[in-house]
Amino acid sequence: MIHPTAIIHPKAKLDPTVRVGPYAVIDGGVELGADCVVGPHVYLTGLTTIGAGNRFHAGCVIGDAPQDLKYKNEPTRLRIGDRNVFREHFTAHRSTKADAETIIGSHNFFMANAHVAHNCVVGDHVILANGALLGGHVEVQDRAFISGNCCVHQFCRVGRLALMQGNSAISIDLPPFTMALRVNEICGLNSVGLRRAGYTAEQRLELKRLYHLLFRSGKNLRAALGEAREKFSGDTAAILLDFVAGAKRGICADSGRATAKSGEE
Repeated sequence: MIHPTAIIHPKAKLDPTVRVGPYAVIDGGVELGADCVVGPHVYLTGLTTIGAGNRFHAGCVIGDAPQDLKYKNEPTRLRIGDRNVFREHFTAHRSTKADAETIIGSHNFFMANAHVAHNCVVGDHVILANGALLGGHVEVQDRAFISGNCCVHQFCRVGRLALMQGNSAISIDLPPFTMALRVNEICGLNSVGLRRAGYTAEQRLELKRLYHLLFRSGKNLRAALGEAREKFSGDTAAILLDFVAGAKRGICADSGRATAKSGEE
């Protein structure tokens, strides 16, 4: 079903089950998988490949040129997985170079006015609330939750099942399973997210002990990391340890303030 006011380039590739609303514009480099729904006034452009079951609400702009002064009009790419929801006026930009991609996984929920910049890599089951902003080259791992009006600086990483409280911002890496507040601070584990994701009580307890060693023991992080490698051998702990060890921009630190109570407590 394609509304008569929609403009679709003859080279665009649409599965026969795709529905396109009024005044939508789809350019020639776009591929749309089965059962996608393109709402009114949506603009799909660039070399953009979109999987099955995605829904684009009114005013989304997907695959437009990156906001980067180094970009020289190369034919760059955006790749989107399956069954994502893109709410009103969400924007996602394609990569800056032809040998790279902006990548969005599957089963994500992007709320109104959120933005995913060029060369970002977003995993699966991620939520970006209203007005959340990802700078260029950001990596967001599976099941992260980025609340309203949060900002993630370019080249930062947001770990698996991490949660950013509303209006918080990071310019360094946010470790997996932790909660961010204010600017570059963490305040404990995302215990609600861990329970909902099916992590056992034993796994959560191990993460709690590991968190205290890394972020609340007062030890130098490098020294604490070496000690933690000796004490913690579980797969869940390894996710956090490997992330911290791989940080290049630095790691958010525990605020240590009385108002910043740990979520698992």
